[in-house]
Amino acid sequence: MKVDKRPRTAKIKRKTSETDISLSLTIEGSGSSSIKTGVGFLDHMLTLFSVHGLFDLEIKARGDLNVDDHHTVEDVGICLGQAFFNVLGDKGGINRYGCSYVPMDETLARVVIDFSNRPYLHYGVDLADQKVGTFDTILAKEFLRALALHAGMTLHVDLIHGENAHHIIEAVFKALGRAVCEASALRQGDTAVLSSKGSL
Repeated sequence: MKVDKRPRTAKIKRKTSETDISLSLTIEGSGSSSIKTGVGFLDHMLTLFSVHGLFDLEIKARGDLNVDDHHTVEDVGICLGQAFFNVLGDKGGINRYGCSYVPMDETLARVVIDFSNRPYLHYGVDLADQKVGTFDTILAKEFLRALALHAGMTLHVDLIHGENAHHIIEAVFKALGRAVCEASALRQGDTAVLSSKGSL
């Protein structure tokens, strides 16, 4: 059976009393992005995710940053998760699993995922709650939890070693992009769901 070669794309709109987000995702992309969330460090991390995952990603977000960054960061994670969930459908024909190790100077991070329809986050990153610029480092975990939940993804994130908070989070997002790229890629000439049960 031939695999459909049309680009896999999704558009997500989410508006609440806390945030207003528009997101566009193309899986078969070139790594181009336009990301404006109002949270500078998150924009940087999602640009890296796009580049290293070869996704085309556009995000425009307005949130209650006068409160803090939490709602915006979490809701962007929700929208990105929903985009992958919509694009991948019943998960037919995809690799399903992905794994990446990414070093950055003294840091080594590992991300392993399964598009299983069983959302779960293991976050083995021992990182003190601190600021990177104005970004609260604890929000990286909140973003990943929202992404995993709404993408139907089992997500394991581990810091093998590292010291610099910026390096650690950056290595995680680069590894995330590469692992998601691998897991979402289509298997040549196969549209079946990769499961002994026949469905996920």
